[in-house]
Amino acid sequence: MKIMITGSAGFIGHALSLRLLERGDEIVGIDNLNDYYDVTLKQDRLKHLTAHNNFTNLQVDLEDAAAISRAFQTHKPQRVVNLAAQAGVRYSLENPQAYISSNLVGFVNILEGCRYHDVEHLVYASSSSVYGANTRMPFSVHDNVDHPLSLYAASKKANELNAHTYSHLFSLPTTGLRFFTVYGPWGRPDMALFKFTRAILAGEPIDVFNFGKHRRDFTYIDDIVEGVIRTLDRVATGDGDWDSASPDPATSISPYRIYNIGSNNPVELMYYIEILEKCLGKTAEKVFLPLQAGDVPATFAEPL
Repeated sequence: MKIMITGSAGFIGHALSLRLLERGDEIVGIDNLNDYYDVTLKQDRLKHLTAHNNFTNLQVDLEDAAAISRAFQTHKPQRVVNLAAQAGVRYSLENPQAYISSNLVGFVNILEGCRYHDVEHLVYASSSSVYGANTRMPFSVHDNVDHPLSLYAASKKANELNAHTYSHLFSLPTTGLRFFTVYGPWGRPDMALFKFTRAILAGEPIDVFNFGKHRRDFTYIDDIVEGVIRTLDRVATGDGDWDSASPDPATSISPYRIYNIGSNNPVELMYYIEILEKCLGKTAEKVFLPLQAGDVPATFAEPL
């Protein structure tokens, strides 16, 4: 297939693109190479992708409606995976406009491209952050998620709502994937694995929020990629049993689906740090701090 992947120079986009290229798909990659974190890392990921003849690289901003429209018109992808977004819960407190531009305006531009160019299936990244103030564990896609705790989470919830609208109005099959704390090689340097490792090796203190009582459903990158591919290959359909009197948030009478992609195995932050200390052979200097605004104390994906 010809597949458009936005955020192709990102952590998940890079790994997904490689897997699809290896199985013979043609990839049109879109990434604006912004400086939210080290651009060199993104460029190094791209080198892996551009080594393949069936990879096309486009440096485009999602919020540039004209450029996105041209990309669809020129390359005519059969399916689309939207992974590009302004990431980070804490950064959304500092720069909310970045989330509006990329995660809201940019996503609607992708929806419009899919609408007008007969895309067979749109798969897009949502986030476990949408569960917000929910405390019932494990998190289920069948639960209400109307109480986000950060603008990042709200933007991802908005993506799910906008996708449903396009599925309903234009019969565009859409599948949203709520990723749970992704980790692995080539990961984002702002994530705990790399931040903590660098600090511990340098003998610098690490900030341990929520006094170390965090629990996270860490999910390895290969499992995330497998989940994306399985859903990409299975085009979303309407749920014939959907009941408007008792609506299930995870499905619809329209071709719309929501899934969790997690490990179903939450790990306590202090245990996580202990494992790093053991692997590195050094003890971390810890600064214990309260729960940060916008953050959630625990994530835990319900198994399918």
